[in-house]
Amino acid sequence: MSDNNSSNIDTSTEGLLSHSLVLFGALGDLSLRKLMPALYQLEHAQLLSDDLKIMAVARSAFNNDELKARIKDTLNQYLGAEQLNPESLSRFLKRLYYCQVDLIQATDYAVLKKKLDAWHPRMTFYLATPPSLYSDICQHLHSANAINDKCRIVVEKPIGHDLASSKVINDKLALYFDESQIFRIDHYLGKETVQNLIALRFANPLFETQWNNQYIDYVEISVAEDVGIEGRWGYFDKAGQMRDMVQNHLLQLLCMVAMDPPSQLTATSIRDEKVKILRALKPIEPEKVNKHLVLGQYTDGQFQQQPAPGYLNEEDAVTNSGTETFIALRAEIANWRWTGTPFYLRTGKRMASKVTEVIIHFKASNHQIFDPKQASITQNQLVIRLQPYESISLQVLTKEQGIDKQMQLRRDPLHLDFAQTQSQARIPDAYERLLLEALKGNQSLFVRRDEVELAWQWCDQIRHAWHNAELELEHYAAGSNGPKRASNMIETHGHRWYEDC
Repeated sequence: MSDNNSSNIDTSTEGLLSHSLVLFGALGDLSLRKLMPALYQLEHAQLLSDDLKIMAVARSAFNNDELKARIKDTLNQYLGAEQLNPESLSRFLKRLYYCQVDLIQATDYAVLKKKLDAWHPRMTFYLATPPSLYSDICQHLHSANAINDKCRIVVEKPIGHDLASSKVINDKLALYFDESQIFRIDHYLGKETVQNLIALRFANPLFETQWNNQYIDYVEISVAEDVGIEGRWGYFDKAGQMRDMVQNHLLQLLCMVAMDPPSQLTATSIRDEKVKILRALKPIEPEKVNKHLVLGQYTDGQFQQQPAPGYLNEEDAVTNSGTETFIALRAEIANWRWTGTPFYLRTGKRMASKVTEVIIHFKASNHQIFDPKQASITQNQLVIRLQPYESISLQVLTKEQGIDKQMQLRRDPLHLDFAQTQSQARIPDAYERLLLEALKGNQSLFVRRDEVELAWQWCDQIRHAWHNAELELEHYAAGSNGPKRASNMIETHGHRWYEDC
């Protein structure tokens, strides 16, 4: 058993009124792997209201005791038995109840409603289900009179597969819930480092005064995954990396990096500033598609010295698929702060390593007094890493040591590793923070409808442009850093990816 489970989540219980949590898809992968462990950690940190009850909803024929046994096994699997506090575990399991519901059968919701009638009417419905079920669940809850003005609903992004389908889903949600009741999750927004972006930018004049096109040369945002599609062929082949990752996570990271200071730290102010960035994103013109966009698909290769199958050789693969598993693009923001400073977005599957990072490349000094041969290293870089560990590092230039080195420059990091600098605080999983804020009713870390639709609008335009230009896929070996043309694309504009600098 470990006692070092303290968290650096905001421990304020303000907003944690009496509440009920109803978790649909409670025995699915997301719930078992992320949500139940997150709820246990909140229990252990004593951040849940005393009377919170959790109704697990799924199709399997379980009873309450069988559910609790399953969740205990799940916590042992994903957190480790040595990390579980017996008292906290006991308290958590006492909160759990089960209701068997076929989510598309309206009559089953009457059974659920009867069980919930004795619970507090302030309910949060968490839909850990495919978006295709959102409409049925909402409609059946409404028909069973289970929705009131105190309820909230949490749904997972991506919402839809394009602008039109996202509007259909959002319209359906809006039939039964006000926008103030809808919490759209992008789990990247719950990560500690993403939250630190706000503090880093707006609490430190050192950065805020230079966070613009006068001092920043370019920004890169990379999300590299070392896994393939992990048995999700049916979903991923219809989505691709643009819909799965760019529209979803990368644009949210871009907004957090690029937005102006909000007038205050409220959900409305923060989301208003993000919307301004999405509106200012310039479309990629058809004639620039070949210069600003690279699509790739992984082929057979090696990962950690083991054979790794190509995309077309994955389980259930269709051998003539043209779906992109890699995308790199140049984005431009047309506003006073960022005009002339490009943002390069890059994400791929079956890459050499799992890395998520934002790199701010500052401009070199206009007056160079050092050897011109060292010009390639005369830029400072701020490296904000989200995975595999969370850290912030400022790359500064110093002199090489040694009397024979003269004024030869080298890069050295000023490094902030959250796991080390806050050694007594466990870095919480993103879902811990997001669940807590949803229970509090704080929408700051959730995505508003206009954000979703503006992101889809921008991505749809790019997809149409590349289809019209008949842009070809570039192949890259599984376990590599992606297509060579991704480096060529950024170098054409006089820039380089961070690992090439």
